[in-house]
Amino acid sequence: MRIESDRLYTAEGVRELDRRAIEDHGIRGYDLMVRAGRAAFRLLRLRWPRARRIAVYCGGGNNGGDGLVVARLAREAGFTVDLALAGDPDRLKGAAGEAWRAWVDAGGASAALDAIDPAEADVIVDALLGTGLDRPVRGAIGTAIEAINGVAVPVLALDIPSGLQADTGAVMGIAVRAQATVTFIGHKRGLFTAAGPDWTGAVFSDDLDVPAAIYADEDPAIEVIGRDTVARMLPRHRPAAHKGDRGRVLVVGGDCGYAGAVRLAAEAALRAGAGLITVATRAAHAPALAAARPELMARGVEDPASELPALIEAADVVVAGPGLGAGDWGRAALAAIRQAAPERLLLDADALNIAAAEPGKAPTPTIITPHPGEAGRLLGMETGAVQADRFAALEGLLDRYGCTVVLKGAGTLVGTAGQGTALLPGARPELGVGGTGDVLSGLIAGLLSQGLSGHDAACTGVWLHAAAVMRTRDLSAGPPLPSELAENVAAMATHLTGRGRHGARWDRGWRIEA
Repeated sequence: MRIESDRLYTAEGVRELDRRAIEDHGIRGYDLMVRAGRAAFRLLRLRWPRARRIAVYCGGGNNGGDGLVVARLAREAGFTVDLALAGDPDRLKGAAGEAWRAWVDAGGASAALDAIDPAEADVIVDALLGTGLDRPVRGAIGTAIEAINGVAVPVLALDIPSGLQADTGAVMGIAVRAQATVTFIGHKRGLFTAAGPDWTGAVFSDDLDVPAAIYADEDPAIEVIGRDTVARMLPRHRPAAHKGDRGRVLVVGGDCGYAGAVRLAAEAALRAGAGLITVATRAAHAPALAAARPELMARGVEDPASELPALIEAADVVVAGPGLGAGDWGRAALAAIRQAAPERLLLDADALNIAAAEPGKAPTPTIITPHPGEAGRLLGMETGAVQADRFAALEGLLDRYGCTVVLKGAGTLVGTAGQGTALLPGARPELGVGGTGDVLSGLIAGLLSQGLSGHDAACTGVWLHAAAVMRTRDLSAGPPLPSELAENVAAMATHLTGRGRHGARWDRGWRIEA
């Protein structure tokens, strides 16, 4: 049975779910372990139906106990099983101890971690370290992980790849690189953000048939941004709606040489459904923008202090940052925005870099959309520190700016003070191209202009952005271009609201699997 896919938990949260199943509902810990082992072995046979020999690496805790169950079931099914165990089996306690005795009673034996050759297996089962890891991996287990990663044999990780931190998705020195991970009871948030997607492979889940009551009143802390939620959030307009009802967006940016960024943001706002889009950019860029996209109202602005206030006054949402630059013009534009104090303001790209350098001079935003490098500059820390704990970085940004924060990257996070945190699972390498962030900024602004709250606009925007990547990739001859993403955003929104014929599941490949 599939776990509820709209919830992500910390390791401690999942331990609480385990406790409820065992203490409140009378399910023995060993019975849960057997269910986990069965689920994992079932997945192994489905994913690798020709496998006949497996290497199972077991640690000394309950994760190792899950591996012992897989080993026993595989042996009973006629597989050749090489089992390596960390430490002394006589020290295995509780459910893991029961799993060891059942393995021995079935005729199984074990070897030291370095005594089996993973290259001889058809599939490797990783059950070395579970969700309690809180220090770098060293010693014999680290050496075993190196051996596992050093062979061209697919790996199935149980609950979480060994060496991956369950709460943050950080690699604790070294981690197993799995082709598939099966997780139990509740989704661990570290599987889906930071380095997690690089190490987990496809993520599958099983709730082990625990009672639904164990999830009641348990705060998952993180919500998953999913298609059903986004479909409910998307703006719907009455038949007689006109352009004024759909909102007015002003995009400020495009210093000399950066006209493309501001155009991408403006077109994305247009594709998101905003009614009127104005672009405030350098005068040299305005004619080309108007010619290339006549739906945009391009305004040449050379003196932001005198020319921007009237444009800001006419807008419902202001976007500042795409192609803004960090020179005199960009700084003057941001100062003019601060002075005008628009009610709804999204800051991105160069606007964030200026804000990091001159925090006292930055306008008060409604939404900020930093990538990890920009987040590090805003927080005064290295990018690596942001990625080591993206959730802590998000909290730091929320404390400092008090607005909706979109922390981009693998497992994009959306947080709003008082409204919780949401995560978009998975990683999309196609977004590692200049201009994709500009598309996201415009997309969120377009949704914001149609009446969505900052949090809902951000969640909806990041989902549509990612779904447009998948659709564009399927329809393009080569890697998706940022301009193509903007074009496909409208198609995804139409599909979700049931007004079009786009029946394909463009989000395949990054959904949490059953």
